Amino acid sequence: MNKLCVLIASMLMANFAVNAQEAIMPEASRIVSPKLSPTGEATFNLYAPGAREVLLVGNVTRHETAVDSAGNMQKVPFVKMAGNNGLWTATLSSLEPDLYTYKFVVDGVETNDPNNVFMVRDVKSVSNMVLVPGDGSREYMVSDVPHGTVSDVWYTTSFDNAQRRMRVYTPAGYEMSGKSYPVLYLLHGMGGDEYAWSELGRAVQILDNLIASGRAEPMVVVMPNGNMARHATPGADGLGFEQPEFNLPHTMDGVFETHFPEIVEYVDGHFRTKRDKDSRAIAGLSMGGMHSLYTSAIYPDLFGYVGLFSAAVRPHAAEVADIYKDRKGSVGSQFAKGVKQYYIAIGEDDFLYEENKDFRAELDSLGLPYVYKESKFGHEWTNWRRYLVDFLPRLFK
Repeated sequence: MNKLCVLIASMLMANFAVNAQEAIMPEASRIVSPKLSPTGEATFNLYAPGAREVLLVGNVTRHETAVDSAGNMQKVPFVKMAGNNGLWTATLSSLEPDLYTYKFVVDGVETNDPNNVFMVRDVKSVSNMVLVPGDGSREYMVSDVPHGTVSDVWYTTSFDNAQRRMRVYTPAGYEMSGKSYPVLYLLHGMGGDEYAWSELGRAVQILDNLIASGRAEPMVVVMPNGNMARHATPGADGLGFEQPEFNLPHTMDGVFETHFPEIVEYVDGHFRTKRDKDSRAIAGLSMGGMHSLYTSAIYPDLFGYVGLFSAAVRPHAAEVADIYKDRKGSVGSQFAKGVKQYYIAIGEDDFLYEENKDFRAELDSLGLPYVYKESKFGHEWTNWRRYLVDFLPRLFK
């Protein structure tokens, strides 16, 4: 009887192991997608025998089709392979070296590529990622260089007497050097959070590579959460698994800018930092660009360097906060107190292009100097990563 029980148990375990293995490695998972060639050709594959239509969307398609103002969501059709085996394929002829995101649309339903485990969340949208190697993406890769450390730290704000989280990058060797470092405050856009620049922007890899090559000074980089209605990235705060939202309360109403010195005070009190104005920089994308513009203007003694990446320079709130009402005067006073560099960058197809053009005309009318960089494409991470690569070597010289 005991031998029979052992035999039955062994058969059950063997069957479970086979089923578990099949769950982990089904036949369809042997498909390679995307498959990159040395010339930049990319082939995307999907096993979907019951599908009637499969489309490829995302900024990965921009070189094959016309693009919208955000540089994405253009559709490239898949072709069902002959033989009726359920394999669909789409090939893009040439991808420039860069980091791209994409999704599949199967019979009208957006889905991710099941054969690509590399994904990233941008607000509510989860997309696959593909990195095409080459000169244009070299700084986004993990290289054989000394690596910095990324920490999640919490500080208390007087806004709601609660703890808020931010990510802090310290350069390689920080722990043992005993030295003090300049600080860049790097801000995300609307709907983003303290993880946006490290996950979507590849800021950590960019910093490691530029610092190791000597193109950027070793620095501490602080990536706070600019959503005053949330204390941390969704899933990591007291709201639990509440879904992320794009337009949260207290994002562009002056509250974040007004309370920004609390972040600086915490960082200076907990990290070895240089605490003079010319050793601090602030930069951000979109909403974070707006935060950078007004925070640096209302606190002109805090930051010697300012970077506006596709910045939202006009307040969008129905009731405009006091700090937004005299932009021309406050920025003029800021420059009068000294700015080492004021950097503005935007894509030619960005929906905020005219706002930025008007702001540059305002600076010109005051005779205020700035660095201007205009690029291709629209309001997207492709540009913001490139702006960061261009901006970092300008700091703390």
